[in-house]
Amino acid sequence: MKSRVLVALAVVGMGCSLLHPGSAIASQKSAAGKKMIERGKYLVTFGSCNDCHSPKVFTPMGPIPDTTRLMSGSPSLNKLPEVPKDLLAPEKWGAITTNDLTAWAGPWGVSFARNLTPDVATGIGSWTEEIFIKALRTGKDMGEGRAILPPMPWQMIGQATDADLRAIFAYLKSLKPIENAVPDPISPTGERVPTMSAPKK
Repeated sequence: MKSRVLVALAVVGMGCSLLHPGSAIASQKSAAGKKMIERGKYLVTFGSCNDCHSPKVFTPMGPIPDTTRLMSGSPSLNKLPEVPKDLLAPEKWGAITTNDLTAWAGPWGVSFARNLTPDVATGIGSWTEEIFIKALRTGKDMGEGRAILPPMPWQMIGQATDADLRAIFAYLKSLKPIENAVPDPISPTGERVPTMSAPKK
């Protein structure tokens, strides 16, 4: 009797799938999406992306990523310390960073870690997979803007497979959108270098 009931339930379930194939496909897509996001989270964690792109909280063991502001970039309200003159030179220091590692100074000027949350106005909410991959392949903001500055290792990350880059993008898009207008980079001569914020129409 028990086996008949199980067979009947299986037949009913199969019938529902046949009657509503869209729900089965949607379920498969949802599972695939979750798997892709998990892969992206693994790659972002393994790649230490939080080291620069997440603000920090300070503990007795040093700074750790602030889990309430993951991947939101260099805090817009942080005051940048003055870079000591003549500190950066080949025989001295090649680069220095703020305590939370979200802003860096070097021969290229001063760079600020980008907001990679899906906030439309200040993050990558308006980006597509194609824009994201092109940016990491070309080293250009949004694939066509200013140069992506050190210490962002786009040359290495850009060698990842399309599948892995899509997974990273899927994870970033799954994060909580955080409004944080990261400052534009500063050139060696002290000028601001505009960062693109939305695709060209």
